[in-house]
Amino acid sequence: MSFKDKYAYYKSFFEDNLAKILDCYCLEDNVLNEAIKYSIFDAGKRVRPVLMYSVCEALGGNIEDLIEHSIALEMIHTYSLIHDDLPCMDNDDYRRGKLSTHKKYGEDIGVLTGDALLNLAFEVVLNKTNFSSKDALSLSLLSKLAGSKGMIKGQILDLQSEKSINFNEKLLLDIYHNKTAKLITAPILISSVCCKKKYFNELSEFGYNLGILFQFVDDVMDVESDFSKMGKTPNKDREVDKLTSIKIYGLEETKKKCIEYHKKCIEILKKIPNNEFLIDFTNYMLTRKS
Repeated sequence: MSFKDKYAYYKSFFEDNLAKILDCYCLEDNVLNEAIKYSIFDAGKRVRPVLMYSVCEALGGNIEDLIEHSIALEMIHTYSLIHDDLPCMDNDDYRRGKLSTHKKYGEDIGVLTGDALLNLAFEVVLNKTNFSSKDALSLSLLSKLAGSKGMIKGQILDLQSEKSINFNEKLLLDIYHNKTAKLITAPILISSVCCKKKYFNELSEFGYNLGILFQFVDDVMDVESDFSKMGKTPNKDREVDKLTSIKIYGLEETKKKCIEYHKKCIEILKKIPNNEFLIDFTNYMLTRKS
């Protein structure tokens, strides 16, 4: 199966199971459930679920065991985007080619939709059939990587950097490590945990470098891409003078950094068996335009 077909298979597998799960948990016809479905359906590339499934299969696992975990992770990712777009944070009117949740339903519903998705994520996994110690460890890992010592820490540092004239490369990487890389690392390590922690250290290093690569490419796209490809407002980072890799290194040097992080990822993946899809995935992360 080609990379494109395999990616489409993983994505379709996720979408089908997401629809089934939401049918069970969002039974009532109300504005909150409508906003949840609006926010999470037709929602982008599904990078994290695809990563989770592909790492799992590379390690000899069964992706059926990770359905609830992949959905929980995407719920947390979606909640973070909803809150990120709010006027008190990045103040974005569009996300994934359509109105941000708070622009569609109002700020109050936007906040509560994010809150609901965060709580629903843990409910979905805790209700998993044959919930095991591996599931508990995976859930603990996810809460840590997405919480006050992970993604939220990165968001705090990001907001604080906008008000500061003291910024440097170390602060940039600290923000990107926490805000982006830890939620990229989460699906990779959850798969490792569910496969007896195979290659856990190598995959942790891979997740960090892939996450930084992902964010640097995003920074380049913010400068060079347009709304039709990105699905959100271009040049937003420059307009608000946000701390980005472009601000630290400049555009051309950032592109070189992308190649360096890509190379690091590939070198790590050479230590992992059945790595063909993951190598293709990393190549895609470097060359993507949306």
